[in-house]
Amino acid sequence: MNPTAAPAPAPAARPGRAAPLDALAARVPALRAFGYWMRRYRRTWRGSVVISVVNPLLFLLAMGAGLGRLVDANQSAHLAGTPYLDFLAPGLLAASAMQNAFVEAAYPVFLATRGRGAYPAAAATPMRPGDILAGHLLFVAFRVLTSGVLFVLVLLAFGVVGPGTGLLLLPPVLLTGLAFAAPLAAWAVGVDRPGRINGSYRFVAMPLYMFSGTFFAVDQLPGWLQAVVGVTPLHQGTELTRSLVLGTAQPGATAAHTAYLLALAVGGILLARRGYRRRLHR
Repeated sequence: MNPTAAPAPAPAARPGRAAPLDALAARVPALRAFGYWMRRYRRTWRGSVVISVVNPLLFLLAMGAGLGRLVDANQSAHLAGTPYLDFLAPGLLAASAMQNAFVEAAYPVFLATRGRGAYPAAAATPMRPGDILAGHLLFVAFRVLTSGVLFVLVLLAFGVVGPGTGLLLLPPVLLTGLAFAAPLAAWAVGVDRPGRINGSYRFVAMPLYMFSGTFFAVDQLPGWLQAVVGVTPLHQGTELTRSLVLGTAQPGATAAHTAYLLALAVGGILLARRGYRRRLHR
């Protein structure tokens, strides 16, 4: 090889999927923000996939198939003859959507607003606060949906649902997650202390997880507490998913649950847009 020879020109880039995606991101700035969160996710996706499968598997084995045998043997009137596994599974599915929303839209938003976080850096580019918000919520939606798909696959393995019902469960799961994620982002973008984020897990997520009808029928609670639980988003999501699994869905109730969750998601987005503009000074 002649060391004095001019270097050979680099081969021309072959057209592929990257170029169209880059062009699309240039036209839709929110996709750039989404791409940032996806690149971060590359480092942790394996662990999240394992958790998304192992958690429902262990819960359904221990609570559904294990404890469920005792519950079914005593024929609880509150379940109206429904096997406990079939009662529990959709509640856990809705609760997992809420948990993913808390994990992806609370502390990450808080950290992203810090001085060296992703939001100030993105705000220094032509991206607007609304683009930054939209990109992050797209990622949260991706996480909620992919986790929901894995959960539904576990339900299929347990024989709780069939393929058709499993597909029908995905939109309610996504809507439940966004009904939490958007208001959480609107709140977390203005939080100034990490202790408040930790408090939201302890005093909001956990009580909802325990008392929104996930593990037992709400009609076992005192009347005043039933009224409180009835207006919580997790209860709405649980009722929506459970009615699909049990085949008890009614058009009026389904429309009411869907409208409630949709209104919460849209309202949260509007509040978040205003909060992001204030926080990012654009």
